[in-house]
Amino acid sequence: MRKNRREFIRFGVSAVSACAVSGVPLLSAQPQLQGWVTSRDRKFQPMSALAWRSASPSFSAGIQLDPALRLQPILGFGAALTDASCYLLHRMDARTRAALLAEFFSSSGLRLSVARVCMGASDYSTTAYSFDESPEPDPELQRFSIGHDREYILPTLRDAAKANPDLFLFGTPWSPPGWMKANGSMLGGSMRKRYFAPYADYFVRFLRDYAAEGVKIAAVTVQNEVDTDQDGRMPASLWGQEYEIDFVKNYLGPALERASLQTKIWILDHNYNLWGRAINELGDPLVNKYVDGVAWHGYMGTPDAMSQVHEAFPTKNMLWTEGGPSIGGEYATDWTKWSETMIGVLRNWGECVVGWNFVLDEAGKPNIGPFNCGGLVTIDSKTGELTRSGQYWAFTHFSKAIQRNARVIASYGDVIGAHHVACQNPDGSHVLVVSNKGAKQIVPLMAGNQVLDLPLEEDSVTTLQW
Repeated sequence: MRKNRREFIRFGVSAVSACAVSGVPLLSAQPQLQGWVTSRDRKFQPMSALAWRSASPSFSAGIQLDPALRLQPILGFGAALTDASCYLLHRMDARTRAALLAEFFSSSGLRLSVARVCMGASDYSTTAYSFDESPEPDPELQRFSIGHDREYILPTLRDAAKANPDLFLFGTPWSPPGWMKANGSMLGGSMRKRYFAPYADYFVRFLRDYAAEGVKIAAVTVQNEVDTDQDGRMPASLWGQEYEIDFVKNYLGPALERASLQTKIWILDHNYNLWGRAINELGDPLVNKYVDGVAWHGYMGTPDAMSQVHEAFPTKNMLWTEGGPSIGGEYATDWTKWSETMIGVLRNWGECVVGWNFVLDEAGKPNIGPFNCGGLVTIDSKTGELTRSGQYWAFTHFSKAIQRNARVIASYGDVIGAHHVACQNPDGSHVLVVSNKGAKQIVPLMAGNQVLDLPLEEDSVTTLQW
């Protein structure tokens, strides 16, 4: 493996060409091929029979694959089981809830394998709460309790894990308890340094108490969106760069170590445009020691920010942890937008793509914040009818075909209107996902000395597996 993507590309083009000329196959001869497409009239429907053929000397590829160049492993795909989503799932009858969780997580459904858990309230909650509600400072955490989560959040997490026993859960706080902050409230404001030690213990208590309930949290982020207090309109907290550095290296990392917890720490959990901050934080030797990776959102900046951080710190993992659809408009039809987003993440060293709320109602509620997001799935509050978003249909093209620990492999080619990414699964199978935002077209595809003419429908997402 080369250290950065530019070197991969330079090496890869020559490698693919050399193999094609020499006749050395990069894939087994005539591999079995399946395909699925989502477009205006089709939702993850099987494609007509496609077959590989041997490349002729004159074949000119639009997309070239090289499985010999293996990049980052894939952790998985998923969304957030927020207080709001768990509340709505809890209100469903048992049969409907079990069916929807199976649709999300089981091997016969989307096979989603990652879920985000809120450590206390987010903006998508029924109320603003923390795990240590106290009118006065409580540095000994005598009032600490996960009691709120026992009613419907923990049962939902356990049910999700039954549907997919390999479910990877990570936790994120939107705010420390109000008494730890300068404004005394969970809404906006900033963290006080004098409470760093009890806040690290707060993380340990959360992890241990959740584990005692049968729910393992495999990773935590320090703070959702470290660089904004959302103008005090929702649970949020500012964390300056020097604060996050100090907290991780002197408090959170050592606290997890003392507690013999193997929980991973991810920093930032905010937008691409803060890539310089991530590099600076990882440049601290003790932060680097404790941090497994960087969590990213895509609301500002471009995904190549992840590549810049990877090039500086190639042993650190890049995780995409939040992004969801808006209500109305193209909510149910923007599959190409979301597939392009996911392709951009995977082509820039991202190891997971995690959407925002799994389930919300038609008004984007429950919601105590100012933003009007939609869920991966919408449940009508009056009829109970389910509507699946364009993001949902984009996820199907990745999560149903790409297995955990698959490796992104090199893919090259600049096709107008199309974006692509390829992976090799642990079982040896290969996956190609292509998003085509424009008109219908046929794209010549080459993998080693095997070729085919890949038909792409207008405004479509196509997945091939062989």
